[in-house]
Amino acid sequence: MIKLGVTSCFMYPDLDRLVFGAKSLSYIENDMFSYLTRKNVMPILIPDLDYERQKQFLDEVDGFVFSGGVDVSPESYSEVGINNNRWAGDRYRDEYELKILEYARNSKKPVFGICRGMQIINVGMGGTLYQDLQTQTGTTRNHRDAVKYDTIKHTVDVCSDGILKKIYKKDHLNVNTVHHQGVKDLAKNLILEASCPDDDLCEAFRSSNMEEHYILGVQWHPEFSPSLQNEVEDPAPLFDDFLEAVKIFKGK
Repeated sequence: MIKLGVTSCFMYPDLDRLVFGAKSLSYIENDMFSYLTRKNVMPILIPDLDYERQKQFLDEVDGFVFSGGVDVSPESYSEVGINNNRWAGDRYRDEYELKILEYARNSKKPVFGICRGMQIINVGMGGTLYQDLQTQTGTTRNHRDAVKYDTIKHTVDVCSDGILKKIYKKDHLNVNTVHHQGVKDLAKNLILEASCPDDDLCEAFRSSNMEEHYILGVQWHPEFSPSLQNEVEDPAPLFDDFLEAVKIFKGK
């Protein structure tokens, strides 16, 4: 059985919430579990515990998936929040995930980042983000629509010598888009895999040495692909490649 550690989203105490109002909650959106679950593959939500207790879970999993969710805090990449800190993000979740990323990098266990997950990987490896794409880049591309959510899409250009080209055998991919933040400065140990032709935004990256440590990040949500069905790329080959890396690592 392959065990995949999946980073959690958090809800904090809210007395207006009818259930567990005074408590903090850890959760994951159901499409993610559906995407990651296969025969002999079990996704496991990584609990929010002190490191000594959490580490027993990290030791047991074979690879890590950094999931989507709320914004990354500008504090996590040493910037001050713009527009009166309008996009303050979740510093607490950042710290939770950065600790897991450090473990993954030290252990060389394969890593797959999705949307926010891609962004926190870039931050953890020394990169920075745009706090809001429209504000800071002036892009005319609508990367996120709160109402249409996972039913909007655009094309990304695939780098000719990258892993996505190997996986899909295409120069362009149709992907969904559900984000308003994005990679500004790519960390030095990461390599561009795909970009948006409308504004040159980084849409995917990989580790500079995939044989030493498999790290792949995509800005879109492959787990949301069923919403657009065949209007976007089949998400399975992307996960297949990650799983193959996990199997290789597990077999060492």
